[in-house]
Amino acid sequence: MKPNVKPANPNFSSGPCTKRPGYDLSSLNIDSLGRSHRSSIGKERLKKAIDETSRLLSLPSGYKVGIVPGSDTGAMEMAMWSLLGERPVDVFAWESFGSGWVTDVAKQLKLDDARPFVADYGQLPDFTKSNPDHDIIFTWNGTTSGVKVDNADWISADRSGLTICDATSAVFAMDIDWHKIDVATFSWQKVLGGEGAHGMLILSPRAVERLESYTPAWPLPKVFRLTSNGKLIEGIFKGATINTPSLLCVEDYLDALSWIDSIGGLPAAIEKSQGNLKVLAEYVAENDWIDFLAKSAEIRSNTSVCFQIKANNEQIETMIKLLADEQVAFDIGAYKDAPSGLRIWCGATVQKSDLLALLPWLTWAYQQATE
Repeated sequence: MKPNVKPANPNFSSGPCTKRPGYDLSSLNIDSLGRSHRSSIGKERLKKAIDETSRLLSLPSGYKVGIVPGSDTGAMEMAMWSLLGERPVDVFAWESFGSGWVTDVAKQLKLDDARPFVADYGQLPDFTKSNPDHDIIFTWNGTTSGVKVDNADWISADRSGLTICDATSAVFAMDIDWHKIDVATFSWQKVLGGEGAHGMLILSPRAVERLESYTPAWPLPKVFRLTSNGKLIEGIFKGATINTPSLLCVEDYLDALSWIDSIGGLPAAIEKSQGNLKVLAEYVAENDWIDFLAKSAEIRSNTSVCFQIKANNEQIETMIKLLADEQVAFDIGAYKDAPSGLRIWCGATVQKSDLLALLPWLTWAYQQATE
């Protein structure tokens, strides 16, 4: 029978993910709107976004945080084009976005001494093949595969190369060992439900040292330049952005950070997300027609949870349409390059009660689509 109770919030998209519970656009501070981002209030709000990010993530001393253009993609491209080329690079990929970094390294930067290590959807590559003398590129969480790195033990504490991590659907949802990360990137619309277009770039002192001691062989566009006359452009990491940011988006991001702080900070956000994953795991255990795309429990993402279904593509598309038409689940189809299935976001901005209300509808939609 068709369920009677619907999720109060049917937004389960993996990016942008849903806004925080109780979000109200009218509650945003709008004093900075219509002002120059170089005004005192503009720089103050940008610097607050940087400082709060560093504080809530408990970044190690000396790590720098900057706001850059182009969302997570722009931040990753900036890091790769600015830092790579000094030494060989190992690139690990197991889903579409990681594969994109493999392509950039091989076909755009055309680095001859690059080693790609690629795994199928649902699995991780063999990290033991990484060389601590090489630069390393990897994603912490595969948004389109639902597979995350379970730890950073494979990264040497005595490495001479840099680790460059695309952490966009992991930051504020997973426990990241920052001492093993030299460069990390993420975006506001992942995990926190912020607005798009802006990226966050986190640099360790080792990454800064590379920037100031190495000049790539290729020209760098203005929006990629992190140094001037051989020195880091410090202003980028104090609120003087490379290009004009949206101060409305900045205020939206500050609202999300304030909410994270109000629920108990990073530990509470991680716990909430893991609790949401547990709800889905219990449902999978009770139903033989649905399973995680991730091949083992320890590598299951607790944000972008991907499922394979005992149904053909047409039946899965019918399920997705039924759920959207009933306004109980929006945007839960698998990513276009991923195996056909479902993808349900369960980061901290998603309420457990909404997931519990969704589950009977999943059963109903599957029965309707496959009968």
